[in-house]
Amino acid sequence: MPRKVITTLLTSVGLCTFSSAIYAQSLTVSPGETLETQGLSVIVDQNQFSPIFFDEKNAGIQIVLHGDRIATDGAVRLDNTPEQWAQVPAFISRTRGTEPNQLVVRSAYKTAKLDYAVKVTAEGDGFRIAVDLDRPLPAELVGKAGFNLDFLPTAYFGKTYLMDRAPGLFPRHPTGPMAKDGSGDPLPLATGGKSITLAPEDPMTRVTITSDQGPLALYDARARAQNGWFVVRSMIAAGAKDNAVVWHVRPNVVKNWTRQPVVSFNQAGYTPARPKVALIELDPNFKAPAEAELVRLTADGGKQSVLRAKIQPRGHWTRYDYAAFDFSSVREPGIYAISYAGQTTNPFRISADAYDRIWQTSLDTFMAGQMDHVGIREQYRVWSAPSHLDDARQAPPNIVHFDGYKMGANLDSPFKAGEHIPGLAVGGWQDAGDYDIQTPENASVLRDLVWARELFGLDWDETSIDEAARAVEIRKPDGVEDSLQQIRHGTLQLLAQYKVFGHAIVGIVDPALRQYAHLGDAGSQTDGLRFDPSLKPTERKPGASGAQDDRWAFTTDRPAINLMVAGALAGAARTLAASDPKMAAEALAAAKAMWTRQQSGVVAAGDGRDDSTSPRSAEGANVAATVELLITSKGDPLYANRLRALLPVISRNFRWVAGPVVRAIPYMDDAYRSRLEPLVRDMKAKADQDQAKNPFGVPISDGAWAGSNQVVSFGTTMYLLHKAFPELVGTRYTLDAIDYVLGRHPANNLSLVSTVGTASKLVGYGHNRADYSFIPGGMVPGVLIVKPDFPELKTDWPFLWFENEYTVSTTSAYILAARAAMAATAEAK
Repeated sequence: MPRKVITTLLTSVGLCTFSSAIYAQSLTVSPGETLETQGLSVIVDQNQFSPIFFDEKNAGIQIVLHGDRIATDGAVRLDNTPEQWAQVPAFISRTRGTEPNQLVVRSAYKTAKLDYAVKVTAEGDGFRIAVDLDRPLPAELVGKAGFNLDFLPTAYFGKTYLMDRAPGLFPRHPTGPMAKDGSGDPLPLATGGKSITLAPEDPMTRVTITSDQGPLALYDARARAQNGWFVVRSMIAAGAKDNAVVWHVRPNVVKNWTRQPVVSFNQAGYTPARPKVALIELDPNFKAPAEAELVRLTADGGKQSVLRAKIQPRGHWTRYDYAAFDFSSVREPGIYAISYAGQTTNPFRISADAYDRIWQTSLDTFMAGQMDHVGIREQYRVWSAPSHLDDARQAPPNIVHFDGYKMGANLDSPFKAGEHIPGLAVGGWQDAGDYDIQTPENASVLRDLVWARELFGLDWDETSIDEAARAVEIRKPDGVEDSLQQIRHGTLQLLAQYKVFGHAIVGIVDPALRQYAHLGDAGSQTDGLRFDPSLKPTERKPGASGAQDDRWAFTTDRPAINLMVAGALAGAARTLAASDPKMAAEALAAAKAMWTRQQSGVVAAGDGRDDSTSPRSAEGANVAATVELLITSKGDPLYANRLRALLPVISRNFRWVAGPVVRAIPYMDDAYRSRLEPLVRDMKAKADQDQAKNPFGVPISDGAWAGSNQVVSFGTTMYLLHKAFPELVGTRYTLDAIDYVLGRHPANNLSLVSTVGTASKLVGYGHNRADYSFIPGGMVPGVLIVKPDFPELKTDWPFLWFENEYTVSTTSAYILAARAAMAATAEAK
């Protein structure tokens, strides 16, 4: 993987490393139950297949070679080239084996009655994989069951392979061959050999696999789905049981290989007076120089040494050591870079206006590009034709959708299953790269934009939005602030839900997996014509067609979602009061009605989806909605008294509701602020404790989805605490958060916001992911901790959504945090 952390010379040490002889060194089992040697890690089922999304390319046996995860999903599979929702085995256990340096994983396909163990054993300069079945392979699984190991396409594009001695080339674009039976299944690129070597010409990615049993096959799974990898596979023979598959895997390891340091910093640069600390990520085997140097770049291309200082240890975290290089004393505006260990980083600025534009592309391009029910154009480029004008049909009862949406026995709707629901084809934002409207996320976006306007101002107009014409033009100002128009667009959808159902709904999503996997223009995902069951599938008449492509509305009445929407609409009412008093009045009336419904009895948690790792807290949403109504009503005692009654809830959930809670202070009495003060002290102490757990000073997610949203939300919340309690909370938390998302994070130093900063994430997972490109202003989830200890952010492979998927609420949270960081830097003297 190319790392943009470095722009200059290979050192003589580096050159020697690449030309050194290859060596054999045995793998050993680590305390974290991986197989390890210098330059090679074998991760054995530390990361399991998802119960909702199944194959996320982060499960089974995985290989990290020379610092890059090049292989994944080593497991028994029932498909040659599994797609995302293909069957996956259930993990049962991982134990130490009876042989030295051996790990044994038990897994099963329960419905197929296939139970088995995979033994991974250090062997010579590599490892052995052996598959033992609990019972002989049944006849119905012959030709289906086999052992797969997937290899990252971008690690092998343009490289060669040898199947025994027969040569082949890894294609940049999938070209088949395909089965001729209409199945859409790829045929092997190569098959029949007992040994395959990937990239024999490249010592950094060379891997040889030898099979003791049946022949090997190599597939290009991208021919089936764009997110597929190169698959090496062995079939399990009829009746096989013990040693049903035996592979000898030999990753090539360069002798004494060490990973080059990653020097991470804010790619947007620094304002003169604020703290400036770069972090250096170090391989423990790397002989780290004691000093780093800040250089200033001159007009003639020269480099002037400005500061040379010792780096300060920041401890060991995950698998790396960390050190800090503090150059806060440098305040003179200019273009700078950091030199360390014979390498010089890409440049960055020190300038008073370093952050003036870090939020604007997110608002005027990314947010515009995610707008639903409109057409979107940017000069010569058409991002989308008007989309989903056939919204929506009533989802049926008692189903769990493949994207996690679920519907119980009650529809909470006046419409029958499959019936068209009028009035929903307005407003809203498509959540991510999958074209759905997730109501809670839309409510979060609306709230973030309202807060950003009120707290910091979003005086920016680069976009024309004509709701009546369903037309949006990026880079064409129309005299109305973009944030105001976006708030109106979001309000249209949330109000439409309330008008139709009397409550908010879970969301609107594609009914079929084939349609859901659509890549490209949102306007072509459906035909825009209302489904008419009297028509044949290909038949059309004015305004209707027989195509069942209309999205489904999941209409469950969830207290948490109602309260989130109530809060968002209450905030929108404040913003829209001057420009659209009619819509503002409707929004406020809906907010009051939905809030009032939830103020008696127990409010249940949950967001109506099965994939939520932390179900929406209705208690927290109630606090937030109460605060929004309090602010909108300028202190109405109804909401002030309710907020006081919710103080026990606030105490239990302060970490999650601190932002809105302190925003209420100007509308409450002194006793309210006094009740909050110990909660703020405790939260600050907890933040300081958490900050000590990693070198970056922010909460880093260790779950199955990377955590940039968590980081920016932390930055915003801590700034609001700072403004309310400046004597207790400073600005460093907010500045650490913006530094993290703009480059000072593990794995590499790219800004997580595409096109923001000198070097940013330019291959993302959005509507355009098949093009290996980006959407300006979108923020990706960022660095994932592949368990147990490998921080990863792929730079050139877009399809790992847990690292690369733009989402609309994450990006709106970034806009708010960026403005908070700008305000924090303005306080620095």
